[in-house]
Amino acid sequence: MLELCRKPLKMWFGGGGNDDGLLWHTDLKPHASGNYSIAVVQANSSLEDQAQVFTSPSATFVGVYDGHGGPEASRFITNHLFSFLRKFTTEEGGLSEEVIKKAFEATEDEFLRVVRESWIARPQIASVGSCCLLGAISKGVLYVANLGDSRAVLGRKALEGEVNCGAGAVVAERLSTDHNVGVENLRKEVEALHPDDPHIVVCTRGVWRIKGIIQVSRSIGDVYLKKPEFDTNPLFQQFVCPLYLRRPVMTAEPSILARKLKADDLFLIFASDGLWEHLTDEAAVEIISRSPRIVSVHTTHSTNLPNYTLMLMV
Repeated sequence: MLELCRKPLKMWFGGGGNDDGLLWHTDLKPHASGNYSIAVVQANSSLEDQAQVFTSPSATFVGVYDGHGGPEASRFITNHLFSFLRKFTTEEGGLSEEVIKKAFEATEDEFLRVVRESWIARPQIASVGSCCLLGAISKGVLYVANLGDSRAVLGRKALEGEVNCGAGAVVAERLSTDHNVGVENLRKEVEALHPDDPHIVVCTRGVWRIKGIIQVSRSIGDVYLKKPEFDTNPLFQQFVCPLYLRRPVMTAEPSILARKLKADDLFLIFASDGLWEHLTDEAAVEIISRSPRIVSVHTTHSTNLPNYTLMLMV
C-alpha cells in the first residue's frame, strides 16, 4: 500500500524512498533561485498530503497542501492553484499579493463548483478540505501565502549584535501565520468574529476546535462549514451531525507576506503541521544548517506518527 501511495509523488518528482518504508524523499534539484528537496512521511493508509514545485527562469512556485477528510481537496489544489497563478500573473503583468489572492479565490470557487456538482452522489465531499501553503519567488521577492497550520520558516545568518546569537549563528524567522485555534490570539480572533455564538470554539479532550470539529480556521474546501445550505440539507446530515450555522465559520482568505530576499538568507523550510508538532522553528533550522545539502528526517515505526510534508529550498 505504501508503494502504491508513493507513485503519484514519483510522477511529479521522480523521487525514491529509504529502508524504513515511511520516508519518501528527493535529492536536491535546481530551481530558479537555488536548489530544493522534498521529504514525505506517511503514517495513515491514505496519503492526504500533496506537494509540488514549478520552476522557470523567472519564477519559482512551491506548494504544500495538507488534506483532511480525504485527498480530494489537496489533489484539486495540486491540479489548479499553479495554473491560476500563471494565468493571473500573465494578465496582471507580474506576480503580486493581489495575484495570489485571486489565485486562492479562484481555486476555492472551482472546488466549490465541483462539490456542488458531485455532492448528491458523494455527500461526504462537502466535508473534505485542505490547508494550503504557497511560496513564490519572482524578481528577488519572496511571497508566502497560507491557509491553515502548515508553516514556512526562513533560516538566515544572524545580524551583527542580534540578541543571544554568536558569530556565524543561523536564526529561524517564521514567515507564515498559523491559522489554528490552539493559538490563543487566533482563538480570540475567531471568537470576536462570532460574538453571538458562545460555542464557536470548544475544547474537546484538551484540543481547541471550531464547533468541536476542526482546529484550523482557514482552508480550501470544508464547504459545509462555509456554506450553511450544505449543513442544513437532510442528505448531508446522514454523514455529519448538523450544526445549523448562522454564518460561515471558516474562510479561504490567505495571510500573505512579501519580503525581499537578502544576501544573509540561507534557506527556506515549507512543512505541514506534522513536522512542527515535533520540532520548533529553531530546532528545524538547526538541523538543516548542520547539513545544508541533505534533507534528513529521522522517524520510528509508530502507530501515532503524524503525516507530514517537508520541502527545503537552499
